[in-house]
Amino acid sequence: MIQKSATIHDVARAAKVSTATVSRVLSSPALVSEATREAVLEAIRHTGYRVNQAARNLRMRRAGAVLILVPNLGKPFYSGILAGISEGFAGSEFAVLITDTESDPIGDTALAGYFQDGRIDGAILLDGGLSQAALRHCVDQGVGDRIAFLCEWVEGWGFPVIASDNAEGARLAVRHLHDLGHRKIAHVTGPEGNVLTATRRAGMLSERARLGLPARPEWIVRGDFSIESGHEAAQRILAMEDRPTAVFCSADMVAFGLIAGLMAAGVRVPEDISVVGFDDIEMSGFFIPALTTIRQDRHRLGNRAAGVLLANLRQPGSRTESEDLMPVELVVRGSTAPPPP
Repeated sequence: MIQKSATIHDVARAAKVSTATVSRVLSSPALVSEATREAVLEAIRHTGYRVNQAARNLRMRRAGAVLILVPNLGKPFYSGILAGISEGFAGSEFAVLITDTESDPIGDTALAGYFQDGRIDGAILLDGGLSQAALRHCVDQGVGDRIAFLCEWVEGWGFPVIASDNAEGARLAVRHLHDLGHRKIAHVTGPEGNVLTATRRAGMLSERARLGLPARPEWIVRGDFSIESGHEAAQRILAMEDRPTAVFCSADMVAFGLIAGLMAAGVRVPEDISVVGFDDIEMSGFFIPALTTIRQDRHRLGNRAAGVLLANLRQPGSRTESEDLMPVELVVRGSTAPPPP
């Protein structure tokens, strides 16, 4: 014999309240007294009642989903962030959808279209390369208060931004190399036009100037956050007449490529050149040599972004517009040492 599923009427009878009160406990528990709320929740547990989420979302004109835009899902950097986001939405009324904007770029009207079509209620954007037109469409459609930027951002829109203190991380890297005795410090950047590239480069330049360190134009080497760009940077550094004794890389993946390129040419790390990365992805502690780097608490970043968006979705019109900077930490490992005599 098939057991019949419990209904909202069964819960109401067990709790000795009306079905409207049960519905209120499920949708707006703050409006119900604690005693009534506990009675209804106990009745739900006793009867085994389960909310029909699809019907509830339809009734409330809600999709029950949030979209996460990631610029490249293949990068190890995003694993901890996505785990933090997933944990932040666990147990909530929202499912988490993820799309890769590198393999499937977001057009000028596509993001606003997700909202208009009723497919999502909110979005966390890890891609700072979204067009101004795409963001303008979202604002024009009245969904700007349901968007938050994470790690990367687009300037001038007032959306909540949850990010690491990238400028301070760059300053920590330069200061560490200076304390070891390095005076000729190069920097391999991220891609041109990227907000993280600009912020980390600005932090590096300000600290280098504060410490009175020498600067040569060729010591700023263009990269793109990839291992390949680090390998290419190694060839450029090896060809320099006035070679730096230390390099601060804009990402761990860049540092891995740089170290591989240097060591393939017989240049030892850290005996001949010290290298610092940024991110502290899982591989950093197992690379040879283990990488000195700037640690971002990626799980905390994702969790915080989920909390900010969840609060904004549950309280429409109360959008947070401030920049939320998470602290970073210098992790010293085997890729840095005092410069050669």
